[in-house]
Amino acid sequence: MTQAPAARPIGVFDSGIGGLSVLQALRHELPHEDFVYLADSGNAPYGDEKGEAFVQGRTLAIARWLRAQHGIKALVVACNTATAAAVEQLRATLPDLPAIGVEPALKPAAACSQTHHVGVLATRGTVGSARFQRLLEAHSAHTRFAVQACDGLARAIEQSTEEPLPATESATKIGALCAQYTGALGSFGLKTGDIDTLVLGCTHYVFAKDALRTLVGPEVQILDTGAAVARQTRRILAQAGALAHAETEPGQITLYTTGQLAALQAAAGRWLQLPARCCAALPSA
Repeated sequence: MTQAPAARPIGVFDSGIGGLSVLQALRHELPHEDFVYLADSGNAPYGDEKGEAFVQGRTLAIARWLRAQHGIKALVVACNTATAAAVEQLRATLPDLPAIGVEPALKPAAACSQTHHVGVLATRGTVGSARFQRLLEAHSAHTRFAVQACDGLARAIEQSTEEPLPATESATKIGALCAQYTGALGSFGLKTGDIDTLVLGCTHYVFAKDALRTLVGPEVQILDTGAAVARQTRRILAQAGALAHAETEPGQITLYTTGQLAALQAAAGRWLQLPARCCAALPSA
């Protein structure tokens, strides 16, 4: 018997653990939904070194696997690079699978910036994409965007959950990269010409927010897209009549990785307070 749409899980995937920041927001917005998350850490990072064709191939392969093995009712592409490179092709190839992408929060940043100067940190794959360039052009009429490709930062955050790298060494490396890239953007603050809003254009960077906050100061707004993506996912499922029933128990979370299982377990425990038993290794999707 075919499972009713409301009872089927939502698929979520990222090149690695960064998408856990989006999953965190999804769980808050949709506490009764089941989620299946896939971290393609065996192929991470997408944004620094993988070409568009590779990212498109992985995105389609993962979407098909999640649908075939778990019957997902929607897919959240919790990766800015994969959204930029592949979400349009994904929607054209699998039109019956609702696909929700993530993109840097340039529109809300332009709306809330008082100095009209916004900084954007993202991967090279995102900033070099045609989709990002269109987004930038659409919101540059009254706002100046300083955009910085952050080579190595997503990878450093990914490695921070991998043994045997010491936590202090990981934090030092992440902090140094954050300092390098925020420094390249310019001055932060509320004075005329200062950057008063910082957009995190990679889901991994949410997990470096404390380091970034220390660097840019308490007055600067730091924006990510997790909550907005979660609200959009709710809207799409509601329109399709596919939301889990509110009277059901809290949803179940299952996480897979194509990389190191211990790294995913460490990340899930640190950032989502999920037990190790929720995680499993997956050689290939």
